[in-house]
Amino acid sequence: MSLSLYFLRHGETTHSQTGGFCGFLDPELTASGQQMAQAFANTYKQQPWEAIFCSPMKRTIATAKPLCNALGIEPQLRDGLKEINYGKWEGSTQAEVCKQYAEEYMRWQREPAWNPPTAGETTIQIASRASLVIAEIEEKYTDGNVLVVSHKATIRIILCNLLGIDLGRYRDRIDMPVATVSVVKFDTNGPMLQRLGDRNHLPQQLRDREGT
Repeated sequence: MSLSLYFLRHGETTHSQTGGFCGFLDPELTASGQQMAQAFANTYKQQPWEAIFCSPMKRTIATAKPLCNALGIEPQLRDGLKEINYGKWEGSTQAEVCKQYAEEYMRWQREPAWNPPTAGETTIQIASRASLVIAEIEEKYTDGNVLVVSHKATIRIILCNLLGIDLGRYRDRIDMPVATVSVVKFDTNGPMLQRLGDRNHLPQQLRDREGT
């Protein structure tokens, strides 16, 4: 037996539709986002689960809820799974940030590992806090399936950290649309990526919703 971590990005929100900077902002899921969460639960509720870990944001809790209800499992909320803190950029569009914080934005684009959004978090900081949650899971669960419900940047950074990919290139190497599932299996040779950005659990009309 071995441990498999299932990383699920939350369902659609209004901010994921528009592409505005939304990290510590706490929007609800859209109606389509709720359908995405239910579709995930419908597909995966027959699979055995050891635990469900979840970012404490509304959009992630709502995404985990249908599966938690089906299984009778309470989600274990961890701040380390929150999305990147965009600082003063929260709620702004890319065009607005480019205009108001041009120098900081260019530094963040070139090397986000060490350059944060204005008054926000670096990739290194996100990797540090998220890795504590992954270490906790590995210590508690040596085999079986554990679900981790988190966010776009955070999941990509976790995957880069686990797979030895330059943290500063997380946006360039890994795509992560809403409600996608990625699976990493832990065995004697370390973490192995088995699935990336899977949306097969979603009905076709939800898979076709881009800009997410």
